[in-house]
Amino acid sequence: MNSNFIQYIYGIADNSLILGQRLGELCGHGPSLETDIAMTNISLDLFGQVRSYYQYAAKLQGGDATEDTIAFLRKEREYKNVLLVEQPNIDFANSITRQFLFDNYHLLLLNELQYSKDEMLSAIAKKSIKEVSYHVRFSTDWVKRLGDGTEESHNRIQTALNDLWIFTDELFHVTDSDKAMIAEGIGVDVSLLKEPFYKKIKAVLEEATLQMPTIEYFQKGGKQGIHSEHMGYILTEMQYMQLAYPNMNW
Repeated sequence: MNSNFIQYIYGIADNSLILGQRLGELCGHGPSLETDIAMTNISLDLFGQVRSYYQYAAKLQGGDATEDTIAFLRKEREYKNVLLVEQPNIDFANSITRQFLFDNYHLLLLNELQYSKDEMLSAIAKKSIKEVSYHVRFSTDWVKRLGDGTEESHNRIQTALNDLWIFTDELFHVTDSDKAMIAEGIGVDVSLLKEPFYKKIKAVLEEATLQMPTIEYFQKGGKQGIHSEHMGYILTEMQYMQLAYPNMNW
């Protein structure tokens, strides 16, 4: 099977895997029971989507590949997620801002991916859109609430926005695998999502009385497998059981 196709699937699915893992760390630590459960459910949504992608990738690879080997037994450089999703949970404002930025990108991506010539990717996208539409509403509502809330909540989320903004541009970088799949009508040209993304983000930030950061340099590398220092810690925790007890079954 075309390796570009498999790498393309990783480029989509790994984002949800790592962000789902990050959200899982927050279970029991939400600011309220309702919010805690909501964020845990978002994590489960993302993992459900990841399973569909990885099951498909395993089928394409053949051999001994399974969704579990893809999720747990790759090396750090083999994960193609963007740097944004691996950033740590510093506080609730930081976590919800990270979620807000990714959710808005994710929905734009799925809205285009549903028209892929590949029937399986199209089906996964169509199934995921309803879930991710809720994710967008949830994170957007919190950004507005915190931004236009108390002085402390406003300052905290503005700080989070300033810190995470440097990772947003990478969302729209087109990799070699992307180019190959775009040419075949399978993949999405994410560079075309950049303008609607920033337009949507700007509108929300204005309503939330927040300032859109203005920087000239952005961090990148995740899509090429070059990750931040946080990634190793994520994988150490995530992969422990499979590495300690190979081929374990529940």
